[in-house]
Amino acid sequence: MHRLTTWVGIMILLTTGLSSVDTEARRDVRTPKQKERLAQVQTIFLNAIALTDRGQRPADQLTELVSRRLREVGYTVVTSRDKPHDVMLKVKCEQRKIWQGTTRSGGDADLPDSPSRVWKGPACQLTYLLRGRNLGWRKEVRTDFVDAVKAAGKAKANDPGSYALAKLMQRLEEYDFPVLLTADWRQEERLLKVLDAPSSSPARRVKIVSQLGETFSAKAVPRLQAALKESDLEVAKAAAIALGNIGHRESIAALVEMLNTDNLDLRAAAVRGLGKVGALHGDVSIILPLLEALNTDDITLKTEVVWALGQLPDERAHEPLLALQRSLRHLRTSDRDSKEGKLWDAVSYSLKQIDRYDQVN
Repeated sequence: MHRLTTWVGIMILLTTGLSSVDTEARRDVRTPKQKERLAQVQTIFLNAIALTDRGQRPADQLTELVSRRLREVGYTVVTSRDKPHDVMLKVKCEQRKIWQGTTRSGGDADLPDSPSRVWKGPACQLTYLLRGRNLGWRKEVRTDFVDAVKAAGKAKANDPGSYALAKLMQRLEEYDFPVLLTADWRQEERLLKVLDAPSSSPARRVKIVSQLGETFSAKAVPRLQAALKESDLEVAKAAAIALGNIGHRESIAALVEMLNTDNLDLRAAAVRGLGKVGALHGDVSIILPLLEALNTDDITLKTEVVWALGQLPDERAHEPLLALQRSLRHLRTSDRDSKEGKLWDAVSYSLKQIDRYDQVN
């Protein structure tokens, strides 16, 4: 039985929690003209505000920080509304957050940088307006403390407001909002240029690769395939997962080749990417390489392989998975949070997918 089960693969792909699918759906409400304008953004009008319990503070340092970070990825920044600009970026940093608007549900609403109604401590909110219209992109960074007065007292700082703003600026220094903006605006060529810039940190390169995958960038596929062989293992792993998200069939060969590496983490990332691409296209050529990868003593890698096999049900995986399940029958309910327990869950899921496939075929 080698019949393709594309519809099964697609349903599994949709239910495995790819938040980027929901993000993409939201972006589709933008008009073609809006998308075109965002893709051409070069000059940003920055409107920065700093607020404390004692009122508004000068935002010069905040403006300088955000401007410098935007220039790192090649944007031009102006601080006067009267100067020509393509988009307005609003950055509001507060000692005590007062924004109480609704929070998005679904998609990436539960990500650490999504706005939270329950957070009332120090926070910086970032959003942008295109020709006066808010298109729904909103990010939020927070301190690791809720009460700035107590935190400042513990740190022996005299001014809680200044202390909170300083900590927020540290967060903005670490948070790669320029890359997130560029990805949201679909400026793929800019992202690829920054990816290859000598000044880009390893963390920024990983973030760019991940964003290219989450925005399903077809233009980035050749570069991401090359990244599979980079010496930076974190970039290579991110590239494998990104290629899986993008789902181009020609990525299968490169991901299969990656399975031959000795690095277990790289192999696990390749397996994850293969499962997504193979399921999307109903390409059963991934089954034999995955079954070979199943012959490992590493439980983490084995678990990834089992999940991948469940995304594209094929009878050739049934007996190996059944044998693996038998070997795990010694597990007790109390062991289900262990690595072996997670492997048991993966095996049970994948066997059910194969059984369902048999029932409908």
